[in-house]
Amino acid sequence: MAFEITKELIQNIKALIEAENAQELTNTYNELHFADLAEILKIISIDEATYLVKNLDAETTSEALIELEEDVRESILKKLSAKEIAEELEELDTDDAADILNELPQDRVENVIAEIEDFDHAGNIVDLLRYENDTAGGLMAKELVQVNENWTVTQCLNEIKQQAENVSRIHSIYVIDDDEKLKGRLSLRDLMMAAATKNISQIYIPKVDAVTVNTEAEEVSRIMQKYDLEAIPVVDESGRLRGRITIDDIVDFIKEEAEKDYQMAAGISSDVEADDGIFELTKARLPWLVLGLLGGLGSVYIMEGFEDALEKYSRLFYFTPLIAAMAGNVGVQSSAIIVQGLANDNVKGSLLNRLIKEVGLSLINGTALAVLVMIFGAITGLDQAFSFTIAISMLSVIIIAALIGTFVPIILHKRGIDPAIATGPFITTSNDIFGIFLFFYIAKIILGF
Repeated sequence: MAFEITKELIQNIKALIEAENAQELTNTYNELHFADLAEILKIISIDEATYLVKNLDAETTSEALIELEEDVRESILKKLSAKEIAEELEELDTDDAADILNELPQDRVENVIAEIEDFDHAGNIVDLLRYENDTAGGLMAKELVQVNENWTVTQCLNEIKQQAENVSRIHSIYVIDDDEKLKGRLSLRDLMMAAATKNISQIYIPKVDAVTVNTEAEEVSRIMQKYDLEAIPVVDESGRLRGRITIDDIVDFIKEEAEKDYQMAAGISSDVEADDGIFELTKARLPWLVLGLLGGLGSVYIMEGFEDALEKYSRLFYFTPLIAAMAGNVGVQSSAIIVQGLANDNVKGSLLNRLIKEVGLSLINGTALAVLVMIFGAITGLDQAFSFTIAISMLSVIIIAALIGTFVPIILHKRGIDPAIATGPFITTSNDIFGIFLFFYIAKIILGF
């Protein structure tokens, strides 16, 4: 049965904290799963959460801290001493420990590292802090199982037993040479079936997928997805084994990137949370709202240029929201597909072929919608020429919007700019302007004003 966090449970925890009954807290809640503890830490106040973290076993609380949103975790860490933070980090894998340290001011980082009693663990964490967060070096953990190609099977088994104590899950056994260069991987089945005196060099598998410490995280994600890997080794520029990245780290990265892209597509320029302050939320939203305002003013200016047309054919005004909406919708659809393809490295082939494909697709969709407009006009008694104007305008706008939605993300990607910004107000605003201009220009040609 799943553990349930009830109102009574929270009230009991709060009462024990208020009474400073640390012993009862430990006896009752020390065996909580870290995910459940993390949920509790989100519900109670920061002071209460800090008290829990200080009094429960670090083995549980450290994992719970990793599960928290960054702002909640930062608030708790501010109330912990350097020694208390060090005790939490000693229970974590090196990659998670490095992630927490990256959130602290530099002076606190140095103080915390000085308090870590396991010097090897501290050294590995410091090594990870050298790498950028969005690289393989920033994602990798130092915990892994590695064996020397010159060892015998007996030596190898003894070493694996010792190394496995520090590895929570063994995905692969990596083979290195005397210079620590990655040579391949070792099948557990082959190891168990081999003679005790046989050398590892005779049984290991030389083919192994690996990335360098400077490989971008998105590329690591793509490789692991393509080859269905649960873990991938990380080497330095000389080919020496430096760590490994596991699937859970990549899933966390993909989730963060998806959240960032979603916010950018919605017109939010920086990573924010619903509970952030008004200033942070305003700073993230306002730039795109200004862009939308400029786009709207541009549309007004275009319509003013066709003032005579609106006086003669006032019904054109009522169809401008329809044209603008179709332009925006088609543009967002096209850009969303391209952005997803770029993220998954699925956008292949020449730009000319993609141009032909988009024009063909737009013609089919636009023609179908244009026919519906003509049918609507016939049913409602619109002038045939007027209905034809709306239909041709819509067809033209759909083609242009699809091309803009397709090629703007590709161009941004080629220039090293995140194409996700193309799926939001940027595409919508530009397509609104182009759509309204095309609408009135085509109306002018067909209706003759």
